[in-house]
Amino acid sequence: MREIVYTAFTSLDGVVDSPGGPVEGHRSGGWTFQDIEFLPEAYALKGEELEETSALMFGRTSYQAFAPFWRDSADHAGYKDLPKYVVSTTLAEADLTEGWGDTTILRSTDEVAELKKGDGGAIFIHGSAELARRLSEAGLIDRYHLLMYPVLLGAGKSLFSRADNDKRMLTLRASEAYPNGILKLIYDVG
Repeated sequence: MREIVYTAFTSLDGVVDSPGGPVEGHRSGGWTFQDIEFLPEAYALKGEELEETSALMFGRTSYQAFAPFWRDSADHAGYKDLPKYVVSTTLAEADLTEGWGDTTILRSTDEVAELKKGDGGAIFIHGSAELARRLSEAGLIDRYHLLMYPVLLGAGKSLFSRADNDKRMLTLRASEAYPNGILKLIYDVG
């Protein structure tokens, strides 16, 4: 069985919305690069993840934001040839980004569950907050890789659902604190 890993930049109040820039829609878009000293070691997790990633998964909105940029980005060259899955009921095959490797559209959470039952390595989800919440509620997320920033954003897409779900325990696999206030937190679900 494959693992599904959700990786995110998150604020202390659990917001994962628009970390990369204002174009993504949040009033504080780009918050990961504002007012926080850049320390390469705080981002080493991203390189570690790439070594473990056998496929990528996105919701439609994140796919359409990331695919055109990541396809041509030297920083994301390692992702180019990985299989990609987009979970969407509305995305058409004609809307897929050309030249960014094999991409499959999954139409439901049930299709994600079937994919997870197959052989292969870890599938990493970047961005895609709504998808991650849906998969978490369905018990399909196995691990969280979080870089938590010392900022309170007050509004935006939340890492977790506010629905009245049953309690689930997470087990801390690894953590590290950096001098700029960022925390690396890796949790196993279950």
